[in-house]
Amino acid sequence: MAAILITFFALATRNLKIVPSKGQSLAEMALDVVRVNIAEDLLGKKDAKRFLPLLTGIFFTVLAMNIPGIIPGFNIAGTSTIGLPLVLALVAYVAFVYAGLKKHPLTFLKASLFPPGVPWPIYVIVTPIEFFSIFILRPITLALRLLMNMVAGHLLLVLAFSATWFFFFEMDGFWKLFGIGTFAFGFIFTLFEMLVAVLQAYVFTLLTTVYIQLALAEEH
Repeated sequence: MAAILITFFALATRNLKIVPSKGQSLAEMALDVVRVNIAEDLLGKKDAKRFLPLLTGIFFTVLAMNIPGIIPGFNIAGTSTIGLPLVLALVAYVAFVYAGLKKHPLTFLKASLFPPGVPWPIYVIVTPIEFFSIFILRPITLALRLLMNMVAGHLLLVLAFSATWFFFFEMDGFWKLFGIGTFAFGFIFTLFEMLVAVLQAYVFTLLTTVYIQLALAEEH
């Protein structure tokens, strides 16, 4: 999938024209989803330009590794095993911590762990919650959200097509009709998984951008 992704963008951008070809138009539309709808909308043009390569890489990595879940013969997404979601979540974690420390080197950690306006005695409760929420829960939920969505889709497709095989080839007579229903369900859910593959790439990139935006916020 990485080779396909690299080849596509290499071919689509090797001979750029003012009047774009179909391949160039498709590549530009895909890139604009990240640049305009995510990065610039949330970070503004200045900060979006800094983080755009990272966000673009995350989006298309997640998308490319989601797609094998609906390819016959593979039927399991690269993101439905824990390794890749963990690596991507770690990248997102480093990115938003770096963004906060880079822009607010003296106040980022203090503002994150000790929110202004809270009475000092309450920090005994608030600070551990903020630490867990920001520095532990964010990367864990990023990884698990992606992983569980792709695992759930994989399991549903496995159940649908395994049942189809069972009814068509193991059962006789009237029972074979059930195979038609399970195959139809599997086919419909395959189309739905195409939407899920794009949506999960968008959500993962969007949340990464939101965390970077929060780290850059002026209140730090």
